[in-house]
Amino acid sequence: MSATHLIDRGVIRVSGEAARDFLQNLVTNDMDAVTAEQAGYGALLTPQGKIICDFFVVAVPEDEGGGFLLDTPLLQTADLMKRLKLYKLRAKVALDDLTEATAVIASSDGSPLPADAGLVYTDPRLPGLGQRALTDRKGAAELATASAENWHARRIALGIPDGGRDFAYGDAFPHEALLDQLGGVSFRKGCYIGQEVVSRMQHRGTARTRVVPITFTDGIAAETGAQATAGAKTLGRIGTSADGRALALLRLDRVADALAAGEPLLGGGMAFTLAKPDFIRFPFPGETGFGAAA
Repeated sequence: MSATHLIDRGVIRVSGEAARDFLQNLVTNDMDAVTAEQAGYGALLTPQGKIICDFFVVAVPEDEGGGFLLDTPLLQTADLMKRLKLYKLRAKVALDDLTEATAVIASSDGSPLPADAGLVYTDPRLPGLGQRALTDRKGAAELATASAENWHARRIALGIPDGGRDFAYGDAFPHEALLDQLGGVSFRKGCYIGQEVVSRMQHRGTARTRVVPITFTDGIAAETGAQATAGAKTLGRIGTSADGRALALLRLDRVADALAAGEPLLGGGMAFTLAKPDFIRFPFPGETGFGAAA
């Protein structure tokens, strides 16, 4: 087993008799599907449909107090707590920030974590990501000895975006960050904040900008934040990279135009190609069916 202590993660507990309904009315994922055996992945959005914070939702066993733990990006934790408190009103819900006492660890090679590692759950986005655990911060160093680079290299190889690195909070829509491909959005549940915008993008096929995996031709990736270009047009920006692969937030319609014109795709001046992973269901540029629905 190889595991990484993700020091850039925070933990919020949502408890009380109304906890499930409270979250169901706010977040993008369907809380009815979150059980002791199955964690959820979702986000809290602005009314305009942009991602404030994405997170994992883990059910706490009833004999341990019940409720849910939100495995969140550390830099977004305080803002998420603030917003949840604003929406709490008179709901019978308690909100607690457990970040100082709780650590998040994740399998960095896809192998299972020890059953006694804490509250262990399978990453709901993709089976290949393996398991995560919420555990006592004091014992995290003994469980997790792999570096953060190991974890991110695996994530990048699998094509999984990371908020704050591959897309910007407060600026990206769920479709752009691939939440619709990774089980982070329910199109069957009732209303939630930003739902109208997300549903419109889904049904009208207006998500042209996406985070997609790319491979650099010479095996050397451009720096994070470098511009992606083709000819005189800007395609987007390069995100995180490892081992000659990267994630890039790109306008796929402009990528299609560049490919049709025979123009090379460049990231920081270095040539790259798109590398479609199996979990992505929408057509890539050059594939049959590519168009407005991309």
